[in-house]
Amino acid sequence: MKPLIGVTTSSYTTDSGWEYNRAYVAIIQAVEEAGGLPVLIPISIKDEALREIYERLDAILLPGGGDMRPDIYGADMNPLTDNIDDARDHVEVELTRWAVSDDLPVFGICRGHQVVNVALGGTLIQDVPSEIGTGISHNVTVPRNSRPHDVEIDPGSRLASILGTTHIAVNSLHHQSVGLAAPDMCVTAYSADGVVEAIEMPHKKFVLSVQWHPEDLYRDDPAMKRLFKAFVEAAAGGTSA
Repeated sequence: MKPLIGVTTSSYTTDSGWEYNRAYVAIIQAVEEAGGLPVLIPISIKDEALREIYERLDAILLPGGGDMRPDIYGADMNPLTDNIDDARDHVEVELTRWAVSDDLPVFGICRGHQVVNVALGGTLIQDVPSEIGTGISHNVTVPRNSRPHDVEIDPGSRLASILGTTHIAVNSLHHQSVGLAAPDMCVTAYSADGVVEAIEMPHKKFVLSVQWHPEDLYRDDPAMKRLFKAFVEAAAGGTSA
């Protein structure tokens, strides 16, 4: 039986006031093609309902999106922090903590990478260009599969084992990044300017997150296909490299 992969959604309100939950089609397709059954998790529900959904899932995937509210990690608001979705913050932090406690696989992508770190006690850099002063462009939005910079991966990491390399070019669509890594979290990849590009918990079944967007690369990149496949296999109870 294929594993159920919970994929969180985001909220969207139209100019006329209609409220929606929306999802990322590329991630849904990547999970399905890797052998999982994607299940969309609404953020506009009560905690009791969220818990009931969670207990039926085999893994959690946290997609990209807007910024987290800095109160969650004990920071003041940077004026450049925006597009905050409090309901989504709450749902994703809860899901991450439940899943890690239960050793359920967790895969974070871009915002999801940041959520995993914050949920487990880490912090964020609220604006990479102004706080790091990097010459690398980390927010290249068009086309989404362009690869503006490389990342170096710890050769002893699960990520390196899955991708089959310690050096890879990635796409990059973000202005925030992981600051201090959460306790028990290992930083396993950096870009040349020191931005944290991947973290993982080596003693868990699968807790891994990346700052780039593998869902926009996997169709033409066997390494990114292996990343989704390893996640889904962990959800199914198999090995994850």
